[in-house]
Order: sequence, then C-alpha cells, then structure tokens
Amino acid sequence: MSLGKLERVELRTVWNNEATDFTPWLAKPENLEALSETLGMDLESTGTEQSVGAFRADMLCTDAFSGNSVLIENQLEKTNHSHLGQILTYSAGLNVKTVIWIASRFTDEHRAALDFLNEITEEGVSFFGLEVELWKIGNSAPAPKFNIVSRPNTWTKNVRESTHQTGELTQVKKQQLAYWTAFKEFMDSKKSPVKCNNGSPQHWVNMSIGKSGFWLTARVNSLKSVISADFRFKTLSSKALYQLFYSDKEAIENEFGGALEWNELPDGKESYVTVTKEKADFRNENDWNTQFMWLSERLEKLDSVFRKRVRKVDVE
Repeated sequence: MSLGKLERVELRTVWNNEATDFTPWLAKPENLEALSETLGMDLESTGTEQSVGAFRADMLCTDAFSGNSVLIENQLEKTNHSHLGQILTYSAGLNVKTVIWIASRFTDEHRAALDFLNEITEEGVSFFGLEVELWKIGNSAPAPKFNIVSRPNTWTKNVRESTHQTGELTQVKKQQLAYWTAFKEFMDSKKSPVKCNNGSPQHWVNMSIGKSGFWLTARVNSLKSVISADFRFKTLSSKALYQLFYSDKEAIENEFGGALEWNELPDGKESYVTVTKEKADFRNENDWNTQFMWLSERLEKLDSVFRKRVRKVDVE
C-alpha cells in the first residue's frame, strides 16, 4: 500500500477573512462539533458578531454540559496583544465563563498569559488557547485540525478547590476523584458518543445530551454499593415534560432494552429517569473496568433514546 504525504495548507487560501469566512464556517454545526470534540464540550452557537459596546465579539455559544456561555475569538494569524485585550474585554462585557481563543499560532507570551489566567481565576472560569491548522494529502480537500495549547489544569484545580473548602480531601473524596478521572479516560479511549465531563471529588459526574436543561448523570453510592445512570432535566416546565416522556414510557423502555425507574419528584424542580446496578462498590479498583463498561453501555442507551426526544422538545 502506498502512503500519501501530509501537506500543510495556508489558512488564508481557504478562509480569506476571519469575520466573513472563518467565523461563519466555524458556526456550522458539523464544524462546531469538531471543535467540541477537541475540547470535550458540547457547543451550540447562539450568535456571531455580538456587540460589546463599540466592538463585536466573533462568536457566542452555550456549552450544553454546563449551560454556561462561551466566547470564541478567532485569528487567522499568530496571537497579538490586541486580541488578548479583546477576549478580556468581551468576556467581562458578556459575562461568559469560558473563553476560547483560536489562532494560527500562539506566541510563548500569550500561551503563558492564558496559563496564568487559568491559575488565578475562580471556579468555573476557563481559558482555552487553540491553534488551527489545515492539512491535505495529494489532491484531497484541506482538512482542519485543532490543537490545544493552553487549557485549565482541571485535576489540580478540583483538588485545590476541594482542599480549600474542606481543609483536606477525605479518603472517599480522593477515591471519587480518581474514579471519575479514570472513567473519563475510559469513555474517551472507547470513543463513546457520550462526552464525559472532567471528574470532581463528588459522587456524580454529568454529561451533555445536546440541550441546556437536560443532561445525563453517572452516580456512585458508597453506602449502598450501587452505581446508577440517569437522564435528568430541570426547566421551568420540568413536570409537564416528565408527563410527556412518561406517556411514551413503553416505547422508551422497549428502545432502551429494559425497565427504567421513573422519578418525577413533584416537590422539586428536577425530574429524572434512572437505571441502577447492585453490588457495585466504586472503591474496589479491581472492578472498575466492569463498572465502567456497565455505565457506558447504559449512558449510551439513554443518550440514544432521549437525545432525539429532547431535540424535539419545546421547553417553553
């Protein structure tokens, strides 16, 4: 078999202008999905060229994982001080929690600036730096590639925040953090369609299902030695949505391949549907692979069953 040779393509041969070419291209769902996969997010575009005083931000998105607003600022050349100032100005003016700065090349100074911002900012505020490239093989169409050059050190940040709040992580918290970190690595390695959030020292981890107000959750319970996979939703119309989903219970459980536990929680704002595995102690590291496989299979089934229904739902 003969192999082709990768050739670098200059960005401006495909996108001549940032505002009229690159930003509209990135805003298309299939391209935003590629960026989402690189970052481990689930980005939905909410608008381009957003006004911030006398200026315009390139793109605003929502991360369906967290529901937070995301600012994306684009450059088709190497980073400069002007754009560093812009991302800070825009993020303050638009009150966003996540900033993504995309450029053809990051200077060492600007990479260090983002690393510094990630170190000093409060919980939930994140800065990402990505370099975008174009490659082709022979006469093939150019293919984009995103490379992360700066991102929050989530493991360190989670440990630091938890230690600050509690004084010192308990043994159970340390085990939870290790469990969810290994679970995310498992999901990433099997290229699961369910994108797992970074783990924290708590008994659950959330995953997006494509729309704000709806999500998947994996849970552990050390007291009962069980693990669970949930479909959850919390909107102004949660109870009406619960009844809508419940009216389709038979079809949903047939598609899922088994019975589910339905929890309306009439006195709360949230409702959820769950499935549980007994005799699963998350503290038993020798059993992790079996537990991870069970969780991934159930979460993927829940995603397959509910994602298409969530897409059709009008939460208003």
